[in-house]
Amino acid sequence: MTENLTLSAPANLRDLGGIPAVGGTVRRGVAIRADDLSLTPREDAETLIADGLAAVIDLRTPGEVRNTGRGVFGELPVAYHHLPLMPGLRPTAGPGSGVDPRDPVGMGGMYADLFSTAAGQIVTALAVLAVTPGATAFHCSAGKDRTGVLAAAFLLALGADDDDVVADYAVTGTNIAAVGRRLQPLMGAILASHGVNRNTFTRSAIGQDFSAVAMETALATLRQRHGDPLRPLREAGLGDELVAMLRRRAVDPA
Repeated sequence: MTENLTLSAPANLRDLGGIPAVGGTVRRGVAIRADDLSLTPREDAETLIADGLAAVIDLRTPGEVRNTGRGVFGELPVAYHHLPLMPGLRPTAGPGSGVDPRDPVGMGGMYADLFSTAAGQIVTALAVLAVTPGATAFHCSAGKDRTGVLAAAFLLALGADDDDVVADYAVTGTNIAAVGRRLQPLMGAILASHGVNRNTFTRSAIGQDFSAVAMETALATLRQRHGDPLRPLREAGLGDELVAMLRRRAVDPA
């Protein structure tokens, strides 16, 4: 674990409660999306647990986890599930390879790819959300790309409209500058371990080029490829029973 980490409260943390879903709205206290929770100070982590946090789903790469571990959450009574959606920040093949993070259309295509290449991990994450007796927080580093993919899958499984999925994703745009400032002290260690140019990454992948077009593109691509955007997840085990469990757990009836 990297020494002398700069700890700070998450800058892109929000409960997905209140978003319209089939038959009602998403229940508060079930699904929380966030940026890197390993950098959270103990006081903030303890507050989250006191407010009902019971599990953490970590979507970061193994290399990212080696750099910072679980942080204080490793010492607190919360379940932990490591479900990396990508093998590395800059894979040589597969999702993310050759994608310019400043290109929202390219990023949207990568998001759509993850529904297939990381389908097993996404379905497992949805199962965790369905059965955890308390809130589940899921996060990557910035809470934007991989976290955005899982949030989209969760909302689509609950029957949310595409516009509402995009609207949730767009909220990250209002937080992205603060996320960049929060992660800046950590970037050297993370990027060196992945062979990524630090200046390019911090300026673009975390930085000032956020666009909701990325999620719009992802959803349009999924529908064009599969008809049902959840089809890759259904083929990986997202059956009707799991969807029903998730909806019972996560939807407040109208």
